[in-house]
Amino acid sequence: MISQATFNFIKDVTANNDREWFAENKIRYDQARENMIDFTAAMLAELAKTDAGVKEVDPKKAVQRIYRDIRFSKNKTPYKNHFGVSFASKASKPDTTGYYLHIMPLGSFVGGGIWQPQSENIKAIRQEIDYNGAAFKEIVDSKKWIDTFGEFRNGNSLKTTPKGYDTDHEDIALLKLKDFIGMHNISTTALTKKESYKTVANVLEQIYPLNEFLNNAIA
Repeated sequence: MISQATFNFIKDVTANNDREWFAENKIRYDQARENMIDFTAAMLAELAKTDAGVKEVDPKKAVQRIYRDIRFSKNKTPYKNHFGVSFASKASKPDTTGYYLHIMPLGSFVGGGIWQPQSENIKAIRQEIDYNGAAFKEIVDSKKWIDTFGEFRNGNSLKTTPKGYDTDHEDIALLKLKDFIGMHNISTTALTKKESYKTVANVLEQIYPLNEFLNNAIA
């Protein structure tokens, strides 16, 4: 589980986002990060029962650094207000699909897919949806998907029709998408339960068919 102490640290570093406070509370950060690594390891082991590709993922590398890159940002606060966990569905191919956990008080969510794919990849994904739209819709239009992640077509989309497709294409709403992801909000109460790693893994298992479709498209 993710401990309440980890959530307390995130809350406190958000309210005291400066280097002096962080230095005085470094031991709390180290404990929170270790908790996140242990949680991620347990969740990965559970998810690997469905997606064998994540067996190669190092949980220490999956848990993102809390230090913000402020070089080109107007916001100069040095630390993030959350813990992020991200990893590719195929560890040897980081440009493919993946999974993500965003952990913070009153704002945690989990999900996956592919966000803002490169130009050649988004072309390949659109082509695969054009060729195999029925198979894709079996995934994203299923009751289980909609109950967990909501309407897939509500994602970030082009305002115009993508090049090479007709405006009256039956799947134009899917072809106009710029991201191919599912996200599910999850409460602090759920995450602090003993076997919450299974709860998170169960959500990510529902992303697996989407990732498989997308990975086949961009292979």
